[in-house]
Amino acid sequence: MNASWQKYGIQPQLVERVKLKMKNPVIKDRIKALLDGVTKYDLQDRAKVRQLVKTAARILNEPLTDIQEEQLVAFVLAQKIDPNNTLHLIKLWAMFR
Repeated sequence: MNASWQKYGIQPQLVERVKLKMKNPVIKDRIKALLDGVTKYDLQDRAKVRQLVKTAARILNEPLTDIQEEQLVAFVLAQKIDPNNTLHLIKLWAMFR
């Protein structure tokens, strides 16, 4: 199945590594803390999304190329995520299961 994130050029290997690392409770808590209080407006602000991507990559110890970073930013912006909308969160969860 071709996941929508692949349309942005995001490598399946990167997604699998991140999914595996997110099973570590310490890393998961650090990512949750990073995203605590983030609003749907923050997630439509290219500069804020870029900073979140960079910080998350550091937490996950995943060095990103400029191209990978831009692909991730474009993906997040395109999703129009509202972190307070349960349906949005379920959709995202399903995308990366």
